[in-house]
Amino acid sequence: MKTITLALTGASGMPYTMRLLELLLAAGHTVYLVYSQAAQFVAVQEMSAALPAKPAEAKRALVEQYGCLPQQLQVYAREDWMAPIASGSGAVDAMVVCPCTMGALAAIAHGMSDNLIERAADVMIKEGRKLILVPRETPFSAIHLENMLKLARLGVVILPPNPGFYHQPHSVNDLVDFVVAKILDQLGLEHKLVEKWGSSTA
Repeated sequence: MKTITLALTGASGMPYTMRLLELLLAAGHTVYLVYSQAAQFVAVQEMSAALPAKPAEAKRALVEQYGCLPQQLQVYAREDWMAPIASGSGAVDAMVVCPCTMGALAAIAHGMSDNLIERAADVMIKEGRKLILVPRETPFSAIHLENMLKLARLGVVILPPNPGFYHQPHSVNDLVDFVVAKILDQLGLEHKLVEKWGSSTA
């Protein structure tokens, strides 16, 4: 089992995040969750879901919602500098920022580390661990693209949530699962969300 940091920022795309969280916990992985205040607003707008400001309340609500073991989920405040993910000695197996705003991406690209999300990402880069950013913006400006290129050259995975249609999706949930499947692939985790290309016997 792996330990994954999952960070939520204020971009659109909360259904991807919550589906990813659901599947990680269902598979028995440990998740360290941290989110921005803007992400709380987006969760309400897109999913009518409340993400409590207090970590203890958030953990209690999410453990109840997903039926996972309490030790599988740890929730940290955005300014909690004592969280294990703030240090290289506590670095986890991988980190996913989903959705990732252009502001968060720029801060990570320039090593700002002004909050726990940015610091945890900085730790992943310096420790050479898997960092996946799921940037939700369109169109991209030259500034956005330059920041993404800088991060990609450092080994960061840039994974825009662009669903494919070759699996003939029938619902919004199918489109969400396509993107989540791509994230799980990058994490090296098995799933059955989408049939792999070339696996059909038809």
